[in-house]
Amino acid sequence: MKKWLIPVGIIVALIAIIAFWSIGIKNTALQHSQAVNKDWGNVQTAYQRRNDLIGNLVNTVKGAADFEKSTLTAVIEARAKATSVTIDPANVTPEQLAQFNQAQSGVSSSLSKLLVSVEQYPTLKANENFLKLQDELASTENQILTARTRFNESVQTYNGYVLKIPNNWFLSEYKEKPYFEASTGADKPVEVKF
Repeated sequence: MKKWLIPVGIIVALIAIIAFWSIGIKNTALQHSQAVNKDWGNVQTAYQRRNDLIGNLVNTVKGAADFEKSTLTAVIEARAKATSVTIDPANVTPEQLAQFNQAQSGVSSSLSKLLVSVEQYPTLKANENFLKLQDELASTENQILTARTRFNESVQTYNGYVLKIPNNWFLSEYKEKPYFEASTGADKPVEVKF
């Protein structure tokens, strides 16, 4: 009677080991997925900070100089377009990320034109409020860059974990997530026309 206990015990132990191993794999995938979601939230927070500052910058510029209404209008329109695009990080697709990135690059382009245009107006350059806002925007753009970089690092860790064998055998519900990529033409300098 004791002979059958040993094989049954071994089978039960193997099933328990595999079950705990599978649970560990799924829990780690969940942690990596949550890290991606958190880092995407940080990207959105940085963009929100920029969008909040744009309104202040535009009002400051309007108050200090009367120039190129089209430049100011472009900044306001780009900001409105950028805030209308939202993404759910749990179900993000490359197409959604590209649409979000395109809207945000419109803001970056408009801001670059606005900041270069300001160089022609000495009274505006001397305005303390404008200089402070300009510094804040530069700081915000750096925060956006950092947030994007950290998001891509989280995606790399997540994708590497869920796609490798044997993890992918147990993680069929976890799909590969897209990276944040530069928009088309971002490698070229911004052309500013007056």
